[in-house]
Amino acid sequence: MRKLDPVCRKLWCELGVPDSYGTEPVLPFYAEREQVVNIGPNIVGRDQSLEPVAADAWDSMRRAAAEDGVELLMVSGFRSYEYQAGLIRRKLENGESIGNILRVNVAPGYSQHHTGRAIDIATPGSRPLLEEFEKTKAFQWLVSRAGAFGFVLSYPRDNSDGLIYEPWHWFLA
Repeated sequence: MRKLDPVCRKLWCELGVPDSYGTEPVLPFYAEREQVVNIGPNIVGRDQSLEPVAADAWDSMRRAAAEDGVELLMVSGFRSYEYQAGLIRRKLENGESIGNILRVNVAPGYSQHHTGRAIDIATPGSRPLLEEFEKTKAFQWLVSRAGAFGFVLSYPRDNSDGLIYEPWHWFLA
């Protein structure tokens, strides 16, 4: 196994992540952010956190969208390595293979959410974390305006990371 953060190495072994994961294509490693601030509850009432600069940018972007009649809702912000592993564990417990899971959920250490600078966004009237988000007014607003707040769409169609298209996932670059 390549050199990994010791916590990630332990989680990878537990989850059965192949040693070759993240090498073809090469995925960037993201260190777990130590300083995050609470930004309030997400769409299911669970408190979310972001690193301070991202929290300010998210708040500004959300307010600007609201002024334009667009409601942006937080689905997910900061995730620890352990939280990312928990997402994978639940899918393994439901009988999914690690290979299939890793096409949708990256292994601990490879999620932009670890940085506290990534957000998954939803909007009323569209089910969260589905490709259908791209058909919403919120997505169109993000495409045209998110860059002004420093956010970029991380995983467009046919992205170089080989990950699924995620129109809901935005990263403060």
